[in-house]
Amino acid sequence: MNTGDTSFMLVATALVMFMTPGLALFYGGLVRNKNVLSTIMHSICCLGLISFIWLAYGYSLAFGPDLGGFIGNLDWIGLKGVGLDPGPYSDTIPDLLFCAFQLMFAIITPALISGAYAERMKFTAFLLFTVLWSTFVYMPVCHWVWGQGGWLGKLGALDFAGGTVIHINSACAALVAALMLGKRKGWGQEAFHPHNLPMTVLGAGILWFGWFGFNAGSALSAGKIATLAFFTTQIATGCALMSWVVAEWIIQGKPTTLGAASGAVAGLVAITPAAGFVGPVSATIIGLVAGALCYSAILLKGRLGYDDALDVVAVHGVGGLWGALATGLFASVAWNPDGANGLFFGNPLQFLIQAIGAGAAIVYSLTISFVILKLVDMTVGLRVERDDEIQGLDITQHSEIGYNI
Repeated sequence: MNTGDTSFMLVATALVMFMTPGLALFYGGLVRNKNVLSTIMHSICCLGLISFIWLAYGYSLAFGPDLGGFIGNLDWIGLKGVGLDPGPYSDTIPDLLFCAFQLMFAIITPALISGAYAERMKFTAFLLFTVLWSTFVYMPVCHWVWGQGGWLGKLGALDFAGGTVIHINSACAALVAALMLGKRKGWGQEAFHPHNLPMTVLGAGILWFGWFGFNAGSALSAGKIATLAFFTTQIATGCALMSWVVAEWIIQGKPTTLGAASGAVAGLVAITPAAGFVGPVSATIIGLVAGALCYSAILLKGRLGYDDALDVVAVHGVGGLWGALATGLFASVAWNPDGANGLFFGNPLQFLIQAIGAGAAIVYSLTISFVILKLVDMTVGLRVERDDEIQGLDITQHSEIGYNI
């Protein structure tokens, strides 16, 4: 065991944990003030709910001994056999530390989905959906890509820190949820402005800060690949921020703070699958495309007319898909010998493999998310009553208010 790697991964794990409160602030500032606490509650509750699930059976399903390339078995239920010595996923850090690091990924993924159904889902429905979705969607897809024996990993799909597992996966569920719950009352007839943009920018800053643990930590050691992932994350994010702002400036006539924050998140999403496989120049291209592309997806949402409240699909879905495919274009063994060359480095097959991986996650997440949401609707009901929605979920779901001015 290496104490330097262990120290690095302890810090990286804490950084990824910090991302979920950052997401709570990012989302919380984007909704109307009558729903700020209910929106924050979604992310904060994932910190508790998923931690328990992960200990009980989640880690075993995601990373345990393989069952047909689809999911792990229950040999590690209750973290049986997961201890302080190095395990099957790293030779230099405690097995329990790898488990903790991956727990933070599992926490933020269902929290991302909550942006799509903000301001209208029952809290009981949120809890039930989060448990079922994490169990039957996140954990299998996680095993496909990162678990030993997972079929996408064996196929050669590259996903350094979660473009497919986290962003594409959650965005598909977000799309289904937005369509099944329907539009918020008054959406399209009245203005739905963010109530606290400074809160959103603070949340974006925390996400950016924590994302260094997200991406660099996925190297699982304090070395060359962590350095590469750290730098490509910064470059792609900065480029996406500027790309979004410029596109917005051209189309709307003025650049906005919300656009800058959203562009940064789009860049973070897009570089995630590629961070440890591409060089800085490739990261620049990935970021520049991501900003303009995700901004265009938000404009398209207005034309399509579905109410994804906080643009999870446009940012995490489109950005995650671009990042997964871009990995198949720009990956290079000159930067990471454990990766593969992409299309632009002489290996067109890698692009096809990336497309297969993304496509499989999309089909699976769309299908199972629909089934889960139907079950939740048949049991506890998905949406709050009309009067409760108009009054605001902070009062009707939690009996509290965000501001007393």
